[in-house]
Amino acid sequence: MKPGRRFGARRRRAAQDAGFSGGNDVELLRGGDQLFPRMQAAIRHARNEVWLATYIFHSDDTSLALADALIAADRRGVRVRLVIDGFGSNGSLRELRQRFAGSGVAMAVFRPMDRWWRWLQPGQLRRLHQKLCVVDGDVAFVGGINVIDDRLDLHHGRTELPRLDFAVELRGGLVDQVGQSVRSIWSRAWLGRDFDDALIDYVPLRRRMGLWLTQLWRGPQRLPDPVSQLGPMCAAFVLRDNLRRRRTIEHAYADAIAEATRTVDIICPYFYPGQRIRQALRHAADRGVRVRLLLQGKLDYRLAGWAAEALYAELLGHGVEIYEYTPAFLHAKVAVVDGVWATVGSSNIDPLSLLVNLEANVVVRDAGFAARLAAEVDTAVAVSRRVSETGGQGLRAMVRRAIVAWFAYVFLRVAGAAGRY
Repeated sequence: MKPGRRFGARRRRAAQDAGFSGGNDVELLRGGDQLFPRMQAAIRHARNEVWLATYIFHSDDTSLALADALIAADRRGVRVRLVIDGFGSNGSLRELRQRFAGSGVAMAVFRPMDRWWRWLQPGQLRRLHQKLCVVDGDVAFVGGINVIDDRLDLHHGRTELPRLDFAVELRGGLVDQVGQSVRSIWSRAWLGRDFDDALIDYVPLRRRMGLWLTQLWRGPQRLPDPVSQLGPMCAAFVLRDNLRRRRTIEHAYADAIAEATRTVDIICPYFYPGQRIRQALRHAADRGVRVRLLLQGKLDYRLAGWAAEALYAELLGHGVEIYEYTPAFLHAKVAVVDGVWATVGSSNIDPLSLLVNLEANVVVRDAGFAARLAAEVDTAVAVSRRVSETGGQGLRAMVRRAIVAWFAYVFLRVAGAAGRY
């Protein structure tokens, strides 16, 4: 390989790798019952700014309580910036606008879907799926939990038990990276909104464009708390975007599984991994690593269930243990490897998350944190149904797998995803 090509390959791979740093304090939070009180408390004590990005910001009582906390912060003089996804939050968008009307809360909509012709615009399948909140540059919240009541499902109504989901509360140097990410995505959505009025309001738009570029490249200006006051936890904030970090989360999963020596535990609702992660799972199980997958037992989308089931025979044949979570809906995206490596975030292990959507995970290398997450995995597995056999060799199973593969192929081509999956 020529020197120039080697340098280019190293540079591209460096952009894909997670950058770990010490001096972080990462606390695991289970569900909105633990997350929302922490988030609201942080917002109530905010002095300077609050940045929040989410796929779904619903209009139920739990969600509106958080909206009211944002409004109250704005009234105290705190700068509040909110970005929501135009598809995920489309059903509540009108009510949210009414709620924030008259306040200084600046809500930006990422790729809005409020007009029929929006479906014809390029890139509309690439959604904002991150769930991020940063307060004063001191504390950040990252995970898979949307702003909606844990016992409310948008398609199935209210449920008796809360969905299984996780987030983390983060302090330390990584907060700065989370803040830079949410500022960038808010600015991107806010600028996109202004293009609709560009011909009418050219001069203010030009001024806002300069502000957006400054925010994008300079990032947050407030320094985090001194590292000496924080714990020694080693962690990384891992993004998936459609720019330089297209495969970062996929690499993080695949590398951790490939290096596993004892255990791999993964909880994921939408599971249809590409070749690299499937191969890593098979090889890990073949060399004696206990590999457990906890997937959906209560399906919210039938095609998602088909996608996972299409791989059951292949994985079971290599000794991978597969469980289906049946007490409630499953929304968690977490993993623990060898009791020392753990991740919590918004990314599923499917082509939508790994090749299309904007996603964000926190990866932690800490035995204490991994032990707490592993205990949650064990608790969930204990109340789940183990898949012991499957009709994976029959004609019906082969047809299902072909349908799933065809659908995934067409979707990725329409979405403009690059590279093999």
